[in-house]
This record gives sequence, C-alpha cells and structure tokens, in this order.
Amino acid sequence: MIETPMPKVRLLDDSTINRIAAGEVIDRPASVIKELIENALDAGAARIEIEIDGRSVLRVKDDGCGMTPEDAHTALQRHATSKIQTADDLQTIRTMGFRGEALPSIASVSRLTLTTRSAESEAGIKIVVEGGRIELSEPVGAPVGTVVEALDLFFNVPARLKFLKSPATETARIVETVAKYAIGRPDVSFRLLNGGQEILFTPGQSDLITVVAAVWGIETAKSLVELDETRNGIRVTGLVSPPHATRATRQNQLFYVNGRPARNRAMLAALDESYRAITPERRYPSVVLMLEADPSRVDANVHPAKSEVKFDKESDVFDAIYHAVRNGLLNHGMIPEAVVHRPRSFAFAHQGASIGKEELDALFGRPAGIQPGSPLPPDPSDPFADPQLAPAHLPFGDLLDELRILGQVQETFIVASTASGIVIIDQHVAHERVLYELFSGYQGSAPVPRQYLLAPQSLQLDRRAAVMMEETLPELARLGFELEPFGDGAYLVRSVPTALANKDYLKSLKEIVEELTEMSGGKKIAVAQDQVWIMSACKMAVKAGDPLNLPEMTKLIQDLAKTENPYLCPHGRPITLKIGWDELERRFKR
Repeated sequence: MIETPMPKVRLLDDSTINRIAAGEVIDRPASVIKELIENALDAGAARIEIEIDGRSVLRVKDDGCGMTPEDAHTALQRHATSKIQTADDLQTIRTMGFRGEALPSIASVSRLTLTTRSAESEAGIKIVVEGGRIELSEPVGAPVGTVVEALDLFFNVPARLKFLKSPATETARIVETVAKYAIGRPDVSFRLLNGGQEILFTPGQSDLITVVAAVWGIETAKSLVELDETRNGIRVTGLVSPPHATRATRQNQLFYVNGRPARNRAMLAALDESYRAITPERRYPSVVLMLEADPSRVDANVHPAKSEVKFDKESDVFDAIYHAVRNGLLNHGMIPEAVVHRPRSFAFAHQGASIGKEELDALFGRPAGIQPGSPLPPDPSDPFADPQLAPAHLPFGDLLDELRILGQVQETFIVASTASGIVIIDQHVAHERVLYELFSGYQGSAPVPRQYLLAPQSLQLDRRAAVMMEETLPELARLGFELEPFGDGAYLVRSVPTALANKDYLKSLKEIVEELTEMSGGKKIAVAQDQVWIMSACKMAVKAGDPLNLPEMTKLIQDLAKTENPYLCPHGRPITLKIGWDELERRFKR
C-alpha cells in the first residue's frame, strides 16, 4: 500500500492567523492604544478617555456612536469593517482605519472586554474574549459609546512579552501616541490617566495652540507660528518653530495626511530642506504639519500599521511643504528678537575719522540736500521701497543704529560699534547670505550682473553631472552663467557672473555642478534650485583673507541689514557676534 505523503502546504487555523495579524499591527501597548483611539475617532467621539496601569491594564472609553450587539460580534472577526465596502473604496479613504483587524488582533493576544451601545439599542452588550476565544456575551446597561479594556497583553505570546521595554518606557510610548492624536484632532477632548493620575488633558475646543501647549509646554507653543498655504492642489496648515527654537531630535515633528498621522520621505525631505539654510546642522524644528489632498492621490494602504503613505506625485508634496514652511517663516519673521522698524538713518566713522558727505552720498545714492543722520527717502531701485515688497521691519535694523565701522581684522572679520554694542561680522558668510537671498528672489527679480566672454570656454562634465546640468540650466542662467550644450557632456560657457570674472570661473562652475550632483540624489528640482543658489553664493562671496575698503564694508553691512535672516548663512553658520554694552561693563566690573 502506497502512503499518501503529508501535504507541505496547509491552511493555518484561525487562532494562528489572528496572532500573525496581531504581530503586524500590535507590537506593544502603545499599538493597542493607537488602534482603539482610531476606532473611537472614526465612531465620531467628542471625548476619549484612556486609562492605563503600567502595561497590564489598557482601557479606552469614548462617547462615539457605539455598536449594536450584532455589529459588536462582527467587529471581533478578521477583516470586518464599516469603513469600506469594495476595493474601489481604498482609493478614497477618509477614515482613520479601514483594515478591520484592530479588535480581533488585540483580542487574540490579551484578555479583552468590549462594552458598547448604540443610540438605537435599548441595552448595551458586554463581550469577554480571552486569547481570541469568546468567553462571555451578555446584555448590560451602558451609555452610548464604547469601552474596550485589554488586560495582560501578550499573556499567550511570551516571546513578544519578553521584548517589551520597561514599564516607564512603554508608558512614555503611550503618552507619545495619545499626544500625537490629540494634536491632530484639537476638536476632540483627550484625557490620559496612569494609575488613576491624570497626565494629559486637552479640552477639545478646536484650538491647536492650546493643545500643543498642553502636550509640548507653553514655552514651545508660544514660539510657534501658523502657516496655511495651498499649492499643487495640496493644502498645508499647521505650526512651525522659528530657526532659533530647535531641538536635538525629531521628537516634536508631527505630520498628518487627511487627518491621519503619517510620514513619508518626501515630507521629511521638504521640511529639512526648508530649514536647512537657516538652522545649524543636527538641529530640528518643532512642527505640526497637516496636509489635505484628494484621497485618490494618497495610498494609505502601504503599511500594516498605516504609519506610512505614498502620493501619486511626491514632487508636488515636496513643493507644497517646502514653500508653505518657508513662506510661513518669512511672513512671521524668522529672526529671534526682531526689532521694530527704525528709520534708515546712520552715521559712519572709520578709525576715528568721519566719512565725507560726498563719499557717503555716492555710496548710497543720497540726493543732494539730505544730511547724514537723516532718514533716507524712498529709492526706486530699492526693492524695499515698494510698499508691496517692504517687510514690516528690517530684521537687522538695529545694526544701522549709530554704526561706526572700526576696521577689518585679519582680513576676515568686520568690527563695528552700534547703539547696542560691539558687533563682529564674518565677511564671507555675511556676503553668502546677501547673495543667497538675492538669488532666491527675496530682494526682487533684478538679473545678476554678468560678463560675456570674448571667446566661449568649454566645460566637460561626466554623464551624471551633465544630466544634473540639464535640470539646472535655467537657474544657472539666472545667476549669470550662460551655457550652451556642446554634445557628449560638454557645454560652452558664454557668460559668467561679474563676481567671478576675475576668478577661476570654470573651476567654480564645475564645483557647483559636482556638489549639486552629489547632494541631489533623488531630490526634485525645488531642491536643485536652492542648491544652485547656495553653492553659487558660496563661490561668489568674498573670502576670508580678501581685503575690503570702507565703502565695501559699509555696503556689505547695509545689504546684510536688509536680509530676512542675517544671523545664519545658507549653510547654517553664524554670521555675527554681538557683545552688548551692558555685558562689556559687567565684564570690566564697571
């Protein structure tokens, strides 16, 4: 008799299937809280109360629509959901959850009690499940809403229990999870208790700042500025911190897509890029960014825990976030302790001798009859002379108050005296900032001065750099580089910026393109534009060791005073060092 071999491929039993599903979405106590909060929000809850006791008791209570007894039993089965009906619904998801795995997954690895009642039901129902098996189902008196209690999480999965962190660490993860949803839904009241002690409460009054203050603290909330901008059909709203209020980690960076907490590489890259030129490296802003887009443009079904999303055009998302953050910072003033507007008046002196009136007039185009120390009249060539372009204040306007240039030190630093103290300026990074803002369009759209070459020069690039060059030709032309493809990775250079005319402009141009090629990776053209501006500003700026005369130093400081961010160069290096008169007197014990 020939024995039939045992099949190698077989169906798993329901208990094993549920535990595998639980491993995908439930990996720690905070995962339980996350799933139950999402269910409560989808049920229309206005108040959600979370109660924990270490990691052995997890309870979420809401005042949402609740469930009928029939729906409650169905909800404990895998892939049961009220949020989608057909596969087509996956293209237009607007709910927090939709997989229908949360309750059965939690029930399979805990001792779960579900108590719920809908408004249509006279009585509620209580269902007790242990390890995925229903032990009790009975009617009970209950208010409209739902209470889910999960005890002894992973009691039947010791391997998973072994990998949990300390109770304090797991509690911190739960607090972080609740905070994330509380900030994302300021219209809903959240209350979190640990061992009966309240550790977080939000009132649910739709005031985002109030919620952020409750979660991140009042000082952080006070520093944030609002933004609201629509671009490429994507609306970006939220709060962002100014450059001086940054942190050493990304902990205070929250992203939401159509109300659902989520992350995406393009979103993070856009945020980093929008701050990269105005913050030091390895410092991260606090942000709450909420994106609203057509659900058909968003794929939320790429991760079991729904923590990641994909977009049909990630370049549109990058562009929307980048410009929303940059414009939000500019509209609210990026500079710490920005001073109120002061008239553009000043008096200059150098090495104890005052500048002649004619020299001053020639330097700044002062019309005859205007005395030094008087406010300057509007200058038609000055981009800030137009009320439509003028900022509410010069961010660095106090630099021009009683300014006296004392000289140049080591042909690198400009030392000056002002009404508020002694100022030391790094000439290279100061000029970088001025040029960067000129290139990026903050100070009008006047073309960069260029010099045409008597004979075109050939620039040879490798294949990768040549491809990058094709994308950045328009920006390079705007900066004064007129280039013409010459075949096989070669370009003819017909003009260069005047600032590079007496320098090795081919070397500088090649360095710009090579650095752009290395830094671009998979980034889109919005990044490339900014990289062109930064690299070009660095290559064209005066260098340490370049001697400057008085008019050149004066003009540099005046231009710096008009920039949006005179504190940091585009690479994040500091530009100025100021020592106040009070500090000097204190140091000398006066």
